[in-house]
Amino acid sequence: MATDRKDLPPEDLLERSRTPAFKRVRRVAPEDSPETPAGKAPDPDLGHDLIPKERYTSAEFMRLEWERMWTRVWLLGGIESDIPEPGDYICTAIGKESVLIVRQRDGGVRAFFNVCLHRGNRLRPEGVASADSFKCQYHHWEYDLDGSFKRIPDLDTFPQGAPPCRGLVELPCDTWGGFVWFSLNPGVEPLREFLDPIPQHLDPYHFHKMALTRDITVEWACNWKTSVDAFNESYHVQGIHPQLLYYLHDLDIQIDCYGRHNRYLIPFGTVSPRVRKPPTIPDPIKVIMKGAGMDPADYDEPIENIRRDVQKWKRRHGASQGKDYSRLNDDQLTDDYHYLIFPNVTLNVHADDLMLFRQRPHPSDPDRMFYDVWTFELVPDGQERPRRPRHQHFKYGDKSIGLVLDQDAQNLPGVQAGMHSAAFRGLWIGAQELRIRHFHKVIDDYVYGPDGKPPGAV
Repeated sequence: MATDRKDLPPEDLLERSRTPAFKRVRRVAPEDSPETPAGKAPDPDLGHDLIPKERYTSAEFMRLEWERMWTRVWLLGGIESDIPEPGDYICTAIGKESVLIVRQRDGGVRAFFNVCLHRGNRLRPEGVASADSFKCQYHHWEYDLDGSFKRIPDLDTFPQGAPPCRGLVELPCDTWGGFVWFSLNPGVEPLREFLDPIPQHLDPYHFHKMALTRDITVEWACNWKTSVDAFNESYHVQGIHPQLLYYLHDLDIQIDCYGRHNRYLIPFGTVSPRVRKPPTIPDPIKVIMKGAGMDPADYDEPIENIRRDVQKWKRRHGASQGKDYSRLNDDQLTDDYHYLIFPNVTLNVHADDLMLFRQRPHPSDPDRMFYDVWTFELVPDGQERPRRPRHQHFKYGDKSIGLVLDQDAQNLPGVQAGMHSAAFRGLWIGAQELRIRHFHKVIDDYVYGPDGKPPGAV
């Protein structure tokens, strides 16, 4: 008679489930990375408790998140290059709020709630455009670029006069990394203080030299945190993305937690120890080599040498290709330096490109979210920047968003639905998922206070 898996002795289960043995990749020494820190940060002690499922499914927790977290932090509003001239604006949404980010006549950038003070009408739909002023299409109340009242038709018929404020309600706004940020919190700390240490880590990548190549928003049937979690660990690669096992080392991952934010460093251009070493160079690694200017057909070294040889090649030939790698360490020339900027910005950072995900909550439904994908490519010196792509907005399944992201998107609705099951109590988190536990600890710090715990927690 077959033995039920749950009846196996724990030692047998452990033996059947051991992590494959592997040789660690060679990484740069901390002293050889003068700008972006490469050293391992100490792992925080975050315990081993379940992460309750209710924070993904509960309307009450969604309310607490909004009141105590979303309205207190800095949020990514858009791409600064989208608003180069006075009157250019970005209209973006976060939860139930809509925000106008406007380039001013003096060159500065300001942000306002996107709502007319007369009857509450939205002034502009989501998107990027330009305007000389913002006129409400309901009754033609008009606001200048600085938010001040420009015209109120028939003002003399209002016995109480104009609203006592100067105009549109302004929000804190600042720029970093080629992006515009805003906060719903009038008393929020300075942006760089909130982002610390992210600017130090990422300024060497020259984001301002990268051009947007893709701009999409996809509606996903899951909680925004379900998505953040998915991109905060590599443990799922073996299950959801088996093709990536011939592209990256999914076990030798350096995880670093910094205050609100965190990262992991994933070696690219190598093969996972979960699979047998292939007899020839895998096609995904050939893509890396060709992107660097190498011809895989001319390469006769062992596969395990490719990562280092690509680094050497890019270091040697980068300048002649119009690419400045001088502020990056060798590992940054191949590897994925993968960051979470709390609460909802995920960055896959590479020497020649950037993939950014902005994960936004639905205004009222904890089982839905908006998933923004922005991809950028480094423009070599002397080359013209490509035309900005058109923004696309669609529901998952209407269009492909690429093999890897399609695999994630197909899986996440099942994760979200399963969380509603009576059989599921919460997330059982392992060491490879430390970033998830850290992310939820920061959420707890906002929702319950730095020393607080959810109701009923021990």
